Amino acid sequence: MTKHLRAAVAAMLVISTVSMQAQTGTPARTTKKVVKKKAETPLERTLRELREQMQAQQAQIDSLKQQLADKDAKLTTTSQDAQAANASAAAAATQAQNALTAIQANHDQMDTLSSSVNDLKIANVGLAQTLSDTKREFNSAIESPTTLHYKGITITPVAFFAFETVWRSRAMNSDVNTPFNATPYMGAAQSRVSELNFSGRQSRVGGLFEGNTGPFKLSGYVEADFLSAGATSNENQSNSYTLRQRQIWGQAATKSGFAVTGGQMWSLVTETKKSTDNRTENLPMVIDAQYHVGFSWARQPSIRFQQKLGGFTAAASLEQAEYIYSASNSPANFFIGNAGAGGGLYNLTANYSNNVAPDVIVKGTYDAKYGHFEVGGLARWFRDRYYPGVTSLSGGIPVGSTVGALNDTKTGGGFFANIRVPATKYLDVGVHLLTGTGVGRYGTSTLPDITVHPDGTLAPIKADQGLISLEGHVTPKLDVWGYAGGEYAQRTTYLATSGPQVGKLVGYAPISASNAGCNTETLPTSTGNGLAGGAPYNPGTPSSATCLGATRAVIQGTLGFTYRVYSNPKFGRLQYQGQYSYLTREAWTGVGGAPKGTNNMVFTGMRYYIP
Repeated sequence: MTKHLRAAVAAMLVISTVSMQAQTGTPARTTKKVVKKKAETPLERTLRELREQMQAQQAQIDSLKQQLADKDAKLTTTSQDAQAANASAAAAATQAQNALTAIQANHDQMDTLSSSVNDLKIANVGLAQTLSDTKREFNSAIESPTTLHYKGITITPVAFFAFETVWRSRAMNSDVNTPFNATPYMGAAQSRVSELNFSGRQSRVGGLFEGNTGPFKLSGYVEADFLSAGATSNENQSNSYTLRQRQIWGQAATKSGFAVTGGQMWSLVTETKKSTDNRTENLPMVIDAQYHVGFSWARQPSIRFQQKLGGFTAAASLEQAEYIYSASNSPANFFIGNAGAGGGLYNLTANYSNNVAPDVIVKGTYDAKYGHFEVGGLARWFRDRYYPGVTSLSGGIPVGSTVGALNDTKTGGGFFANIRVPATKYLDVGVHLLTGTGVGRYGTSTLPDITVHPDGTLAPIKADQGLISLEGHVTPKLDVWGYAGGEYAQRTTYLATSGPQVGKLVGYAPISASNAGCNTETLPTSTGNGLAGGAPYNPGTPSSATCLGATRAVIQGTLGFTYRVYSNPKFGRLQYQGQYSYLTREAWTGVGGAPKGTNNMVFTGMRYYIP
């Protein structure tokens, strides 16, 4: 803008201001008069134009101000809206977060629910399987029960059914049980012939009866076979052998490990597999029903007490006593018992001792993972009534007086031990020993317990029994086993210095006795007993006058196997067995030497055991 233009603008502004002030003042009353319009000068026109421009600009400025005010108002409104929107957005975000949290919670709940549903499905599947198994077990229990139930009693049947054979190179007229101490010497005619016998008599029937009262458990057990003979028993047609009592006992056992058992059972002398528990007897695996030489045992009425303390067990029993007597040159001034009384239901053809006390047996056992161990002792009492007033014999009948007659009691007893260890996974090794005086009847060969002094009082005989067992478990179906055992009875004699037997050796196996005829065969001479043994069932037997043959030792070695063809807990077990044994009976030396009898024996067996 030029200086002139600036001056013009300034003048115009001054004039405009004056004019505006004049316009705002109180107008003076004038008289209208007609004024003649002057022609504008260039300056006026310029000023007018400038004024118009300024007015236009002022209007624009005012418009812009108004617009700015409107914009400010709008901005304020927009800011408020934005703040409201932010608040709404924050609220929405909070709601969204809450919604997300709720959704996450719902999702977690859905996952939990889904997991619960899956677990429920699995549980339902398991429950269905359990129900199916339970139903199957229930049906099996109904259709194939392992025990029978009567009131609160469970009954478990026990049985096996056997077909067995025995061949002996020297006949003994015996079934599958071998009378080891009766093995014939070479002078017996039967030592020159063999025998072959079939048998089903070792078949067994029985049952276990159990009732659990809570504080204690009651048990009863019965077991029987057919290895006995009645007056009508024979081999001619019906083979009517009688049922035999093996075991019949009852037991009460507490949770603290104490038990009392009474009835007919295995003697406490017998080795067990666990503790001193009944029905765990560790018998040789042989077929022979008389078991094996060197094995100590008895089955007889007794009462047993036992207490378990961890792996240890202490036990004691009172058992039926009986004496086995043998003597040469014995006096006739004493007795130890009598033949059985029919009215007392004893066997009329068997002898029974008049016992003064039961046999007392104590035993301790220890069970460990490396084996089973037993030690024990037994005490026995032997009584007779003897007559010191006997001065001579007439035809074997004592002559003299009963004045001074006395009862005399002698004691006997011994020590025993059993050890059974798993030498390897496939082999068990067992060692058994019993030694003492008057313990012969506890050996399977039943060597004598007692003999007699020249004055008529009794004398217990020293005896030893031993057995070594090897039992191999080759496969789950096949066992092989071997046993070696022996039993010994000591020579027990006394020189008579007075009385009817003066100058003679009295007792068991006197060295002065004759064995000269033990190896010389004799003609059939037996006349029988009125029921059996008459011709032609009368093989020759050396007389005691020429063949005393008092047994010094019986020795046996055995090899055998057991093969389980089939075994199933539902249907039972079928097994085959084979056994070979070599038996030796050695006599004490007498006049003419020491005779010896031997026997080869082969057993076979097939058994079916019920489950």
